Amino acid sequence: MSNIDLPFLGLIVLIPLTILLIILKLITRPNPIKIPIKSRHVLIIGGSSGIGLALAHQSVLEGARVTILARNLSKLEEAKDSIRLSTGIDVGIVSADVCDFESVKKVFENVGEIDVLVCNEGVFVAQEFVEQEISEVKQMIDINLVGSFNLVKAALIGMKNRKDRRPVSIAFMSSQAGQVGIYGYAAYSASKFGPRGLAEALQQEVIADDIHVSLIFPPDTDTPGLAEENKRKPRLTSIIAASSGAMKADEVAKKVLNGIKSGSFFVPCNFEGFLLSIATAGLSPQRSYLMAFVEVISAGLMRIAGLCFQWTWYGSIEKFHAQPK
Repeated sequence: MSNIDLPFLGLIVLIPLTILLIILKLITRPNPIKIPIKSRHVLIIGGSSGIGLALAHQSVLEGARVTILARNLSKLEEAKDSIRLSTGIDVGIVSADVCDFESVKKVFENVGEIDVLVCNEGVFVAQEFVEQEISEVKQMIDINLVGSFNLVKAALIGMKNRKDRRPVSIAFMSSQAGQVGIYGYAAYSASKFGPRGLAEALQQEVIADDIHVSLIFPPDTDTPGLAEENKRKPRLTSIIAASSGAMKADEVAKKVLNGIKSGSFFVPCNFEGFLLSIATAGLSPQRSYLMAFVEVISAGLMRIAGLCFQWTWYGSIEKFHAQPK
């Protein structure tokens, strides 16, 4: 009897899952796409250091024509020299403040057609909101969010009217703090949650022009900036965020470029980011029906896991505040 029951039970499970896969294959949108990188122009904002510099290196190695943009011209020259030293190839450098739309617009008018725009500008100060100066809050929002609006606004008409009609990409560098709010990250998380709304709406607006949007979620990344950030990071922030380890900038850059080339909307960079992307999928676009299948099947389980994380985090906060002052 058991020999008959097991195959029968297997069919009961397999048939609805197969039907679900077929339905998801029919309804997932946008359609799968590949963004070619070789011999195309990649413009990387914040390309003078950290993830941006590593991404410039990686893009050059894959045959792209790269331009890096930052505010500090001397750092741009240093970055250009380091890329030339390691690859033998020169990159273009341009200096502009992403908070100044007219400055960005003027630069973009002179860099030629942009095939991949990586909005990697960012500033981060971790501090309890009650202690944080409103000027720091405004700075983070101006650079991390308004800066992306300025960059895309300046680039979009040229990308829409490009002569090369192959697919192109706009990528926003968010953060795992743009997937879940964490103690001490009130202003930073707000500035990094914002790009998701921009990215989701923008993808609908530009899909007809074969422009594809990616939203990248790196964890803490081992860069010179991270050491500075850690000096002011509240102790509770370090305790809560300790579960997600730091990655090397080169590792993040490879994940980012692969995500852009595959046209992925969400681009997580490690396992924790992958789980967060599933847990926060919501109404985001999804090109892969297999990934959509994972999101649908695991939705309830991921909510339970999320509640467990919140239980742990709030437990840490309670213990911290229960300590003698």
